[in-house]
Amino acid sequence: MDSQLVVFKGKQIRRTLHNNEWWFSIVDVVAVLTDSVDPNGYIKDMRRRDDELSKGWGQIATPLSVQTEGGLQKMNCANTEGIFRIIQSIPSPKAEPFKRWLAKVGYERVREIENPELGTQRTRVLYKAKGYSDDWIEKRMRGIAIREELTDEWKKRNVKEKKEYEILTAEIAKAAFGITPGTHKKLKGLKRENLRDHMNDLELIFSMLGEAATTEITRVDDAQGFHQSKNAARKGGAVAGTARKDLEKKIGKKVVSGENYMTTPEKVKRLRNK
Repeated sequence: MDSQLVVFKGKQIRRTLHNNEWWFSIVDVVAVLTDSVDPNGYIKDMRRRDDELSKGWGQIATPLSVQTEGGLQKMNCANTEGIFRIIQSIPSPKAEPFKRWLAKVGYERVREIENPELGTQRTRVLYKAKGYSDDWIEKRMRGIAIREELTDEWKKRNVKEKKEYEILTAEIAKAAFGITPGTHKKLKGLKRENLRDHMNDLELIFSMLGEAATTEITRVDDAQGFHQSKNAARKGGAVAGTARKDLEKKIGKKVVSGENYMTTPEKVKRLRNK
């Protein structure tokens, strides 16, 4: 049951994975934030009070099968965005901290749009808080910048987002590391975590090389659309793959590692010293 429950202030909120993201039981969230003896009735009243919430309810609430003590049960669930929208309609003192936090986050994002450097600073702080070293953070931030330059180039060349981006990224990774990102994640014991957040220094460096090379090759070849961009991605990844193989011959070991950042000796030592 641990994977289906999240504990909030001693109370359990049921959840389930849907489309690779967590969806939470709406009635459980409302019960926790209102202490209502009839949370289902509270939800009906809340929808009557908030016309806009009621109009968008079909997009917010999705009936999903959730594991309960009595087995699987269908109940209305919402993803994180939907839950935040529901919280905005709850006139309860317990919901106020969430509303203030949402307002603060919204304000910060507006500032970051006006000054993108603030977003970069926030990312650095988050990585630092998780215990990453300054050297690793520098590489990760540089990798993010290189990645953004590549995706900007793809956008200019009529490559559609999401699925096509994933395919192109996988082509670079396969050529650079000899395995797909999915296999790479399994090797590190990861599930939904971000693979690059668990790469070692060399893995990050070769990821950057593959994507930087792909960007330049895309420009030189003037690749247009998905299929031409796919060829450029393979070429760019191959540049990193050749360099990786050459290094492996010289150091006598594989660059790709099953070690993820949470289990590195450096990470364990840093956590113990906190």
